[in-house]
Amino acid sequence: MNLLEIMSELEALGTERTKKYYVGQGAKEPLFGVATGAMKPIAKKVKNNQQLAEELYATGNFDAMYLAGMIADTKKMTPADFDRWIGKAYFHMISDFIVAVTLAETDFSQEVADKFIASEEELVKSAGWSCYEWLIGSRKDTEFDSSKLLSMLETVEKQIHSQPNRTRYAMNGFVVAVGISYIPLHEEALRTAERIGNVSIITGKGVCNAVSAFESIKSETDKGRLGFKRKNVRC
Repeated sequence: MNLLEIMSELEALGTERTKKYYVGQGAKEPLFGVATGAMKPIAKKVKNNQQLAEELYATGNFDAMYLAGMIADTKKMTPADFDRWIGKAYFHMISDFIVAVTLAETDFSQEVADKFIASEEELVKSAGWSCYEWLIGSRKDTEFDSSKLLSMLETVEKQIHSQPNRTRYAMNGFVVAVGISYIPLHEEALRTAERIGNVSIITGKGVCNAVSAFESIKSETDKGRLGFKRKNVRC
């Protein structure tokens, strides 16, 4: 399949209901409104095709950008590619679910995520924290420096309530991931989450919700999911 064929197929798969949902989350034209599950047959046909992924991402069409993340060949991507991708991430479903997720499958994920976290831009920071959430939830505990993650927990505790909305959300997700999926710091993450308390998050519709990392960790632990790891990061 080439770019034009894929774009035509995506357009045919779009629905007004899904498009309305994406717009409510922050998506802008152009987009068709394709459910991610509906993209999977296309992704299976062209998986790990970096050229097509770059062409799709460059369209600026949200559905095409999402598919780009699904088919990207992460072994061929470089840190510079992710700098370019995050530069075009104009709302959180791109930064946290396309860029961060794809980055989590690379060998240099922590290096780039650290740089993102150090940024002053809300969505760049959220992509960095989100990447760690995906990493911790999928990779062996031995791949992480416990002292580094502990320091990151301390940073979250000090800064989370003063950060922009999506950064708060991603930071909270990081604490949850450490508490559930990184056994060496489970107890520390739980204590950190308790001290943080509820975190106010504004959704795409402008509704303010309170989320609690403490309750999320405790709930998953009670279900016997302590140490849970995903088999795959991307769909």
